Amino acid sequence: MALSLNAMEKLLRKAGAQRVAEDAKEALAQLLEQKALGIGRQATVLAGHAGRRTVTAKDITLGGSHV
Repeated sequence: MALSLNAMEKLLRKAGAQRVAEDAKEALAQLLEQKALGIGRQATVLAGHAGRRTVTAKDITLGGSHV
């Protein structure tokens, strides 16, 4: 898992949760990692189409809109 469970708890608390179960943190981390991988794949394709090997913030933004 690339995302820390502490970060997941902070996000959930910021969203208004008073208490956060361990399995909720794990589920959020898994879901966000899947979404992030999809965005990363799209961003990599966009960079490739532009003739670059470097993924830029614009690629991420555009890739996120296609997932």
